[in-house]
Amino acid sequence: MGQRTPLYDLHLALGAKTVDFGGWDMPLHYGSQVEEHHQVRSDCGVFDVSHMTVIDIDGCAATPWLQHLLANDVTRLESPGKALYSPLLNAEGGVIDDLIAYRTEDGYRLVANAATRDKVLAWLQARSEGFKVNFKARPELAILAIQGPHAREKVAALLSASRAALIRELRPFEGLADGDWFIARTGYTGEDGLEIILPGEQAPAFYNDLVGAGIAPSGLGARDTLRLEAGMNLYGQDIDEAHTPLTSNLGWSVAWEPVGREFIGRSGLLAEIEQGVKEKLVGLVLEERGVLRAHQVVRVSGIGEGEITSGSFSPTLSKSIALARVPMATGDRAEVEIRGKWYPVRVVKPTFVRHGKILI
Repeated sequence: MGQRTPLYDLHLALGAKTVDFGGWDMPLHYGSQVEEHHQVRSDCGVFDVSHMTVIDIDGCAATPWLQHLLANDVTRLESPGKALYSPLLNAEGGVIDDLIAYRTEDGYRLVANAATRDKVLAWLQARSEGFKVNFKARPELAILAIQGPHAREKVAALLSASRAALIRELRPFEGLADGDWFIARTGYTGEDGLEIILPGEQAPAFYNDLVGAGIAPSGLGARDTLRLEAGMNLYGQDIDEAHTPLTSNLGWSVAWEPVGREFIGRSGLLAEIEQGVKEKLVGLVLEERGVLRAHQVVRVSGIGEGEITSGSFSPTLSKSIALARVPMATGDRAEVEIRGKWYPVRVVKPTFVRHGKILI
């Protein structure tokens, strides 16, 4: 038996098929993964992501500490409510985890992945010596992600006047507290929406309210196809400690200025640039029948080989798509080996769908 969120029994009551995900028993779908996917693209759905790791940070050295730890620069968060995405790197520039950092009234809040919880907390602890900083994991909190073009208006209709007003005022990539709730306009689907962090004991009743308002319960299966269409990396597949942001389509998340900011991994990334970045993460589209899957070999004529990191059938495109790490010189065509045969694929920018619009 794996770890369970406060909503586990409710998921079973709603007919969820559960699977192990990073040591957690989580809902895969509630009957139809494809229907849940389309519901989020066209209306909205709710995901239980309470398995993720919430870490609160305060102390007079919180800002310089995070400037040292994160590849992105938290001084860009000029006021409470602002958020940014950042890799957490090892000395060589490999990705230990990718997370979101929020500026709060008292310091910062990080939301990291579930499977990396112990590794991240140990990394923070080992690198806190010499900094006047406090950090604390918050396992008592739950997280609900309500995603889709109608998510904000439907959630606002269920909440108090103050929380509804907060939702209407939030800009993308902002998150603010209202009492013991933290409401952020962030997500992992390529659609507008909210991620709400709240006490675990309050989560089942709120989840019931959401479902009662017609917001579809949605599982990890739809979350994966939605994030893949949006070109968002999955830790452990598309990014890991063996690869850097420069080979993972995440160069934009590294803040090189100010030049004097010696964040962990900076020297490793600079060495990679000096030697020449050899790989890149691209999108693939299979024009023929078949399914692209992780670890399938990608062959680029006259250049070399790469590998699919994530692949699936795209419900929005009605085609198979993938993210793949390939040689830097790869152009717009390649081939993928599927069951011993080679199939042509189109190489595209690794973002297929955003805000309901097909981009390829």
